[in-house]
Amino acid sequence: MTHIDRNAPVMVSGATGYVAGVLVKRLLEEGLTVHAPVRDPDNLKKLKYLNAIADSTTGTLRFFKADLLEAGSYSEAMQGCELVYHTASPFFTKVRDPQKELVTPALEGTRNVLETANQTPSVKRLVLTSSCAAIYGECADLANTPNGVFTEDIWNTTSTLDHNPYAYSKTVAERAAWEIANAQSRWDMVVINPSLVIGPGINPNATSESYNILRRFGDGTMKAGCPRYGIGAVDVREVAEAHFQAGFRPEANGRHILSGHNTNLFEMAQTLQPRFGDSFPLPHRSMPKWLVWLVGPLVDKALTRSSIARNVGVPWIADNTKSQQSLGIEYRPLADSMNEFFQQLVDSGQLKPRA
Repeated sequence: MTHIDRNAPVMVSGATGYVAGVLVKRLLEEGLTVHAPVRDPDNLKKLKYLNAIADSTTGTLRFFKADLLEAGSYSEAMQGCELVYHTASPFFTKVRDPQKELVTPALEGTRNVLETANQTPSVKRLVLTSSCAAIYGECADLANTPNGVFTEDIWNTTSTLDHNPYAYSKTVAERAAWEIANAQSRWDMVVINPSLVIGPGINPNATSESYNILRRFGDGTMKAGCPRYGIGAVDVREVAEAHFQAGFRPEANGRHILSGHNTNLFEMAQTLQPRFGDSFPLPHRSMPKWLVWLVGPLVDKALTRSSIARNVGVPWIADNTKSQQSLGIEYRPLADSMNEFFQQLVDSGQLKPRA
């Protein structure tokens, strides 16, 4: 049982990120002091969304200069913290050099933060943002699970540097984290494994892949049809709440699948039809698998024929029981998350209705 003093500061790596931004908001609303290590504390433009939240809440936000790949650069930000959140990790599907752009930042960044925790006597608990990608590589992996469902006991064994490198990066980073955590006994680690994160973030212009998917739904890219690409989805506010609870619930332990819905891309797009269907070129029909297989790689190089075969028309099923029972998470309807997320892109001018 780990008890965290709420008067002590809390560190959040990657504070300008999609999930981290909503988490920082939650922490500041509780009146906590948040230490936010960022690459450039003087970049007021990039930090304006966090500063706006700090100005309107009772908590205190302090920025520190740090670099994910620079050993020891988190030391100052971590001083005095009993609770550390490590959320920083890249999420891109289009990369030229997977090792350099995905694996090295995820793996070395994780080692950097956790080794600093080892050297910081005040740290009692570290909450790591991993991913369901560390549990599975593709929907077809479901066939090899004990009960036809993804659980916290399962690890991704099918992704490699050349095949699905993003999932591979999340897997090796989480495995490395457990090695470091299990090699010591002063602090404990709790892991959050979200599926595809959706819903409005604090920065409407975020670069997360989640925003790119919503833009493609609304800008006409998929008006000819959308694949039934199996996926899990979860609202960013539930992911932030899970992080909060994982930090402050003394009994929290191990991995937690954070996924509100077993769904697919077409089903997600359909939730937008009642509210936005008349104004935006949303996909009206699902694209047959044979057609996705034929044209998918021509439209998007990241969509390989192998990934189409193993994910399109294949269900994604995960058990989220532990997150509900251990962290008290209640999942909101998929349509609510999708419509609020889409509305944020409309309000920020990134998606414009038809004239």
